[in-house]
Amino acid sequence: MVQLSILDQTAIPLGSTAQEELWNTTKLAQIAEKLGFYRYWVSEHHLETLGHSSPEVLIPHLLANTSTIRVGSGGVMLTHYSAYKVAENFRLLEALYPNRVDMGVGRAPGGIPLATSALQEHKQTYHDAYTEQIKDLIFYLSGSQDPNHRFRGLKAMPDIKTVPELWMLGSSGGSAGLAGSLGISYAYAQFISGQHGGTVVENYKQRFQPSNLRKKPASMVAFFLVCAETDEEAEMLASSIDLQFLQIAKGEKNAALLSPEQATKYSFSYLDKQIIHENRNKILVGSPQTIKKQLLRYSEEYQVEEFMLASMIYNFHAKVKSYQLLSEAFR
Repeated sequence: MVQLSILDQTAIPLGSTAQEELWNTTKLAQIAEKLGFYRYWVSEHHLETLGHSSPEVLIPHLLANTSTIRVGSGGVMLTHYSAYKVAENFRLLEALYPNRVDMGVGRAPGGIPLATSALQEHKQTYHDAYTEQIKDLIFYLSGSQDPNHRFRGLKAMPDIKTVPELWMLGSSGGSAGLAGSLGISYAYAQFISGQHGGTVVENYKQRFQPSNLRKKPASMVAFFLVCAETDEEAEMLASSIDLQFLQIAKGEKNAALLSPEQATKYSFSYLDKQIIHENRNKILVGSPQTIKKQLLRYSEEYQVEEFMLASMIYNFHAKVKSYQLLSEAFR
């Protein structure tokens, strides 16, 4: 059985505001719960075109405004922060909303180099400590039981019986192998890499070693989503994201999400069209039945049952309908 989840990046379409889109994110979480989506994740991106950069602040608001859906980060960009502080943030969320909290973490910077410099301003030197940070999270979440850990005896508070579900986000064999060897869940981001990651997910499963946090492997795959009643309407709605991704690829700063009417007026060169064609590997576009067929095929190819879907549709009501149509197709 295919399970559907949502990643909401709180994009700010041209003409809207961050505050408006944050309220739309809240509304969409409530709608997702009613539609039967399993998880609702929010991201960390330090960009002017997105409505927030702090999932750990937004998550409790979403948990408070929903009742049953799992809510989490997709994800916290761990290299900027103390693993101890991140663990305590999410243990507190788990204490307030037991068995509903996901802690998705990644190593990407999540923004422009200037933002990374500001986030890491007072670090004496930069070195890639991501593997050590993941091990630290496991240490804190599993009760600080390792007698050989450099911070042995230090517990991430509050001390509670349940723990948030730890997911590593990635788009490469390296991250998949690491997640498997450490015994945690893995989410493959095809919506970032654009590459089919069947071998990546298989590598995760082959490398998986049971841990205190997870006894069996758990994996999912993430795509962008544009779903409408017909393939033709979906193609029209997708023109917004096609143009935004093109502008990002060409290095255009603060490329806001335009309406389909504005996007279709853009004059595309041959190279532009090639870039758009390549980017379509990141996006599922079509009617509910078209996308259902794609997801069922990907489920077989990846050997996964869960998909995380991020809709960047310009109009909020069309975005809601996109998720509604797809959820109905899987009932």
